[in-house]
Amino acid sequence: MTLEEVIQGIVPADEEAMGRAKARWDSIAKPLGSLGALEDAVIRIAGMTGSPDVDISKRAVVVMCADNGVVAEGVTQTGQEVTAIVAENMSTGDTSVCAMSRAAGAEVVPVDIGTVTPLKGARIRQKCVRRGTANMTQGPAMSREEAVQAILAGVEIARELRGRGVKLLATGEMGIGNTTTSSALAAVLLNRPVEDMTGRGAGLSSEGLQRKIRAIETAVRVNRPDPGDVLDVLHKVGGLDIAGLAGVFLGGALCRTPVLVDGFISSVAALVAARLCPQCKDYMLGSHASEEPASQLVLSELNLRPFLYAGMRLGEGTGAVAVMPLLDMGLAVYREMTTFEDTNIEAYQPLV
Repeated sequence: MTLEEVIQGIVPADEEAMGRAKARWDSIAKPLGSLGALEDAVIRIAGMTGSPDVDISKRAVVVMCADNGVVAEGVTQTGQEVTAIVAENMSTGDTSVCAMSRAAGAEVVPVDIGTVTPLKGARIRQKCVRRGTANMTQGPAMSREEAVQAILAGVEIARELRGRGVKLLATGEMGIGNTTTSSALAAVLLNRPVEDMTGRGAGLSSEGLQRKIRAIETAVRVNRPDPGDVLDVLHKVGGLDIAGLAGVFLGGALCRTPVLVDGFISSVAALVAARLCPQCKDYMLGSHASEEPASQLVLSELNLRPFLYAGMRLGEGTGAVAVMPLLDMGLAVYREMTTFEDTNIEAYQPLV
């Protein structure tokens, strides 16, 4: 499929299914709306899938792995070799998201979409577009065609997983330097000052933070990305992991599959997807509010409410996986609780 065909194939959420799911919640013997965001999430998932019989029992977290040439500007505490080490560990189940996913019953799907060092782990999906992006302070991070290729790789992964029966997707990433590219994208797409959108990432010093801000400002000045053309912004100051995740959001929407947004980097990828196709926002679920300063601004732009404010900033998809048990608990009430009619209790009435 072309990117245009993907976008044209995305339809809005099913309002009728959402109405039926809300009616089910309102019939349950408890105060109306008393499970808050859990009720909203189940209703929204019903709209995404087109059925009030919500099932998210089979789930996967897609972790896009890529390197970023901007690390040459001293914007990170660690080198690019860490991307490959952590990504390979995902293949053997030895990272934080792997441990959390085992607890949440989720499959981890690491994808090499652009690491400098080729990944060889048996469980790693090979979708490399190029071996890392260029240094965006000196020119575009990648070509426009490469950005589109990475997006379509993400779409393909989402469609494949849906074909295997996966009913809930989560997004994750691994790539040293990707809070720099995410901050650059967010600053341009939201028309905000770079310093307001840039945080310490994985633990930068104050001096390192200033280098990071200067690098982003330089990249924006050199490349002059057009905020009205999201692909122009993505290929000039973005990353392959972000492009791939944007494809996962689009692919999830195309397959009518809910997609959990992880932290700041994933939320920026979601913003890219939403700028390409506003209807794909119907298929996104928030998870947590990252410690990065721009996180809440991006979530607000997407009209997403996070479940968790846990001070998390690990990445890999850990925040998205962390809310899966919450969704399971909400669904347990949705499916198993008796109704007002069953218990001969007078139903609660909506507040006027």
